[in-house]
Amino acid sequence: MDTATLREFTARFATAEEIDNWDKHVTANPNGGNMLQSDAYAAVKDGNGWLVRRLVIETQEYTSYNLLLEKKFPVMGRLWYLIKGPDVLDVSDIQPALKAVAALAREEKMNVFSIKIEPDIVDSAEAVAELQAAGLVKAPNIQSNDSTAILDISAPANEVLRSISSRARNAVRRAEREGCEVAQAEPGEDSYRKLYALMRNTMDAKGSMPLRSYEYYSRFWEEFCSRGQGHFFFVYEAGAPSVGAFVINYGSKATYKDGGSTQNRQQYGDSHLAQWAAIQRMQELGCVEYDFCGTPPAAHIKDKTHPLYGLGSFKTSFTKTVTDFVGCYDHVVKPFRYKLWLKGAERIFRRLETMRTGGQFY
Repeated sequence: MDTATLREFTARFATAEEIDNWDKHVTANPNGGNMLQSDAYAAVKDGNGWLVRRLVIETQEYTSYNLLLEKKFPVMGRLWYLIKGPDVLDVSDIQPALKAVAALAREEKMNVFSIKIEPDIVDSAEAVAELQAAGLVKAPNIQSNDSTAILDISAPANEVLRSISSRARNAVRRAEREGCEVAQAEPGEDSYRKLYALMRNTMDAKGSMPLRSYEYYSRFWEEFCSRGQGHFFFVYEAGAPSVGAFVINYGSKATYKDGGSTQNRQQYGDSHLAQWAAIQRMQELGCVEYDFCGTPPAAHIKDKTHPLYGLGSFKTSFTKTVTDFVGCYDHVVKPFRYKLWLKGAERIFRRLETMRTGGQFY
């Protein structure tokens, strides 16, 4: 969009009716929303180190519903984090949308010193130039799927299977041929414990992902499952779970959120078959894309020293393309306090919160 014809935005907090129908509104956003903007995720984060607000950004052409996470700090004031947002039609909408959000913070006397954003805008030289021209400051990425593998699952299942690599397709077919089976499990303590144990096993063996507490994951899974948006898939070997996956359907998007496995398994292709079973179930639920949720950036996908190399290799056997999003940027509202934040305040507050809660800051 020509910068001379920037859209004008207003921002406000959601009404009670909008909150009651939150997921319906979010999934109607320009980019279809994101499961990290969902009602379930709001329930997970609210009170878990964050105050959750629900933000509505409006322009003449469209309305965008976004979760806003807030932390309050002594001296600094409030940090606002638009997780996976703002969901806008074009990168040129970021600047005027943020101007409206900052105006709302001022009007409500919220004492916000910085607004952190991470829109699902695909990384490119043009997008980065636009964000920099808007005065945004690049910040370290937070979410695991700022680089990810996304599979188009809008075609019939047999066509989707043909579209994946021969390595993945052969693994699926051999696992089926050799009698490997995937079981969908009911949500609840039994499924939660099984998957968490598999995730712990994978982390202990490969150290490829930070693991939050069991309490955090069980609450996360429960919130999505209670809304019909969370699904467990398991493969068993010698009577014990050997591969597990938790997959979310949110609007037209599916996300492979959590997974784990035992080491030195005997069943060839079991993890590929688990994903294929999940993909088919997500198609039945109306999803048209499947996000494998986290790979190395495209430039490092073949770098064997990257901590996510193994996961990336597995996920890109389904879809070769790695999608890099622009990641996190900060909109500076109070320059002096933001400077203090960068010079050490953030590090101190993060350390204090980890000591106090044992959990992750973001």
